[in-house]
Amino acid sequence: MDEKPPTSPNNEQQRQQYRSRIRKLKMRLLPIVQHVCKIVIAAVLALWLWSWLYDENSNKNRTWMRDGEEVAKSGWRWSDVGATREVEWQPCYEKYDCAKLELPLDYLDLTDKRRAAIAMIRFNATERTDYKGPVFINPGGPGGSGIWFVKHLGPYYQSVVGKNHDIISFDPRGVGASSPRISCWDNMQDSKIWKFKDVDVLDAHPGSLYDAYAHAAASSQQCAYTLQPPTKSDLGVGSFVSTASVARDMLEIMTKVGEEKLKYWGFSYGTYLGATFAAMFPDKVGRMVNDGNVDVVEYSAGRGIHFIQDADTIMAAFYHFCHAAGQELCAFHLDSEKDIETRLEKLLENIRKNPVVVPGSSSSSGRPQIVSYSKVKRMIGSTLYRPLVMFPALADALAALEKGDGSVFLDLATQNFDDPLICESRYGVQEGGDPTDPTPEMPEAEVSEDGGTTILCSDGGWMNDTVDEFGAYVDEVMIRSKSVGAIMAEMRLECVHWSVQAKWKFDGPFDGNTSHPILFIANIADNVTPLRSARVNAKGFPESVILVQNGYGHTSLSAPSKCTAKTIRAYFQNGTLPAPNTVCEPDLTPFEPYNVTSSMAESCDDHQLDVALFELMKAPVIGA
Repeated sequence: MDEKPPTSPNNEQQRQQYRSRIRKLKMRLLPIVQHVCKIVIAAVLALWLWSWLYDENSNKNRTWMRDGEEVAKSGWRWSDVGATREVEWQPCYEKYDCAKLELPLDYLDLTDKRRAAIAMIRFNATERTDYKGPVFINPGGPGGSGIWFVKHLGPYYQSVVGKNHDIISFDPRGVGASSPRISCWDNMQDSKIWKFKDVDVLDAHPGSLYDAYAHAAASSQQCAYTLQPPTKSDLGVGSFVSTASVARDMLEIMTKVGEEKLKYWGFSYGTYLGATFAAMFPDKVGRMVNDGNVDVVEYSAGRGIHFIQDADTIMAAFYHFCHAAGQELCAFHLDSEKDIETRLEKLLENIRKNPVVVPGSSSSSGRPQIVSYSKVKRMIGSTLYRPLVMFPALADALAALEKGDGSVFLDLATQNFDDPLICESRYGVQEGGDPTDPTPEMPEAEVSEDGGTTILCSDGGWMNDTVDEFGAYVDEVMIRSKSVGAIMAEMRLECVHWSVQAKWKFDGPFDGNTSHPILFIANIADNVTPLRSARVNAKGFPESVILVQNGYGHTSLSAPSKCTAKTIRAYFQNGTLPAPNTVCEPDLTPFEPYNVTSSMAESCDDHQLDVALFELMKAPVIGA
């Protein structure tokens, strides 16, 4: 290629010979150049493909930090899952299966082409030799994310019902990863700003009730405008999230996963869903445990009165067991139960007038905080859901508040508790997050507070009380519970002037001759779902049995009892019901240290059951 043309331009023959040699050289080089180009292109494509595969693998195995610990991140997102007419499971969250099932939005008008997409999760049976199919879980609410609870607690539920069961749950329509997802706001920022505005407890100060009523009415108007705009002729999605529609969804899900009859364990609001399903489809009930029962008649009427009749009994248990525990185990201890009660009343009255200020230097947020009467009352109300977990910490916080130290109270609000030791190895359930206001790892919201309100108000109807009529209701509820009446009356307040009505609302009758009797479970004292409600609900379902647990708190999970857990397991495994009037004792009492290693001398199965019950006891409670 370095050959030069002849220097004499007048020699035409030489120039032609030169051009001929150049053409021949190009002809010889062209195939070589083409081959080299093919190799280069192939190499580039191979490099690109390798890079793409590497990135995909990195996304699947990449780690991220949570609470200072490295956690595997799957790279899997709900937004990447398409809804299908049949259940198509795919791996998710490291050890689970997930799917989205497409179902009719309006079961009463199948010509409506709009569809719901129900997000589902499954923790597979770990013993397959005597496989008994799935048990469906509903954690309560309304508005609780079944995805969140099974993702965090699936192995623990399975330890109770038996490892030869799958654990399946789903986000109800309007909630979390399911669609349509209910939101009363155009963006999350506006929602957070609105909900950041604190509203005092109804008995905090003169005028608190009026402010709370106006705040609730404004929220309802916002939801009405967003969920059912006046310019829209068709019913908005808020009209299709009632419990009747969810029960129908559950029937479809059960059928699509290949089951003829439902096996179900529902908690709190989940018992209302269970009772609705049993009344609508009694021949489809295989096993049903309704744990912590909502009075179905009062709930559907939207005017609950008796639901808090046991709350003061649990508050009295705080005084009783604090006194019995002594100063070493209860920081709020005095010489008698009555003295402890009086001490708390004086503290509340003092804080009503003189809220405790926590300076920014002592606050984890770096901002000053105010511990007010309303915050303390709400915290007391929350502790009644889980006395075993919360009572000792509450006593510490109250004792510190007496001394003007609110930092202990703020620490309690985070609800962080130590994990127990275990027999062999942890189940590895990912921790962190809150099913009522999660910061999910994707990040994708897993629950909708607005969805919960919409379901509640769809089921209970429009609360059209005037402010004075609502005030009379508050007085009635406060008579039934001095400790939390003013707090729990707010549940009805959520639906003040609510106007988004359900197209399909099931009002009963809540009865039916189910294909297998239902097992109802109730604590001797439950702050929001009393034993009375279990008795009311059980009357509608012949041959069903009520198991009473001699514990305090909300649902059987609040007071771990291997007696209760083994009764539930026997029921799911072979259909065995306990004898009528059976009472199970809890494994410990409030302020008694819970030593999860106490069963090490027993079987490892019993120890794992202890661990499971402890973890389930610590789990968040929707609405607490």
